[in-house]
Amino acid sequence: MEFSHVSVLPEECLEALNIRPGGVYVDATTGGGGHSLRIARRLREGRLICFDRDEEALAAARTRLSEHLQKVTFVKSNFSELKARLAELEIPAADGILFDLGVSSYQLDNPERGFSYMQDAPLDMRMDRSQPYSAWNVVNEEPYEELRRIISLYGEERFAGKIAAAIVREREKAPVETTLQLVEIIKSAMPGAAKREKQHPAKRTFQAIRIQVNGELSAVETAVADAIDCLAPGGRCAVISFHSLEDRVCKHIFLDAARGCTCPPEFPVCVCGKKPRIRIVTKSPIVASKEEQEANPRARSAKLRVAEKL
Repeated sequence: MEFSHVSVLPEECLEALNIRPGGVYVDATTGGGGHSLRIARRLREGRLICFDRDEEALAAARTRLSEHLQKVTFVKSNFSELKARLAELEIPAADGILFDLGVSSYQLDNPERGFSYMQDAPLDMRMDRSQPYSAWNVVNEEPYEELRRIISLYGEERFAGKIAAAIVREREKAPVETTLQLVEIIKSAMPGAAKREKQHPAKRTFQAIRIQVNGELSAVETAVADAIDCLAPGGRCAVISFHSLEDRVCKHIFLDAARGCTCPPEFPVCVCGKKPRIRIVTKSPIVASKEEQEANPRARSAKLRVAEKL
């Protein structure tokens, strides 16, 4: 299957990064290389570092960026290791860092990857297929209470307890092996009214399991905080999120970095000495235009937040 993915908010991202032809930029979530290609086209003597932990994504990006390879360095790594990898490349500071936190269309649409609740496939959901922990392990090995916590916290699923209990009952008979098996178990645990809602009944649970498998929220928290450290003065960090949990993490990291002094308000003078490290460029997140949402439905939930290093 060809690696294809439509990048969201493409022009908004370029404007947010404020690209200079000689700057150093990082695409921390390269995917198929859509955003990377747009950045590379604006560079002359500059440099682009492309991160992804999915080898198939990096292979597709190399092909897509074939005319710009002299400007590009590819790094197979989780973006949570951003700071260490940039240090290894002897890059003291970047002029812009982009995160697109969505799952690629390729990963969702490729049945064998096991991300989709619409197609039957082995339970997998690993972005890095070399890691041992998969959706199969979550569904078949996590105890009831941990399953309930994962589905409730990461999926914001109000029927988390019933779904976790149904999974445990079914796996006691035989391991749950495929995505559509899991979909049927989830449906069996939900009341009729919930199954008739506009959103697919398995969407939130699949999201939760994917986040757990790939350690997404902890990686985002580490990476966005480290990205601020890695920026040069005037450099920009742009983060596209697709669900409220990721957006909340990014928002709070930006607010903390922009706040500076953390002394209690009753203190007459600052004693902590902390100064603001960034300026928040987007007071409210940027969302896709109506035209983009109609052309690419996956852009409907996208939110872009931007901060500039002081």
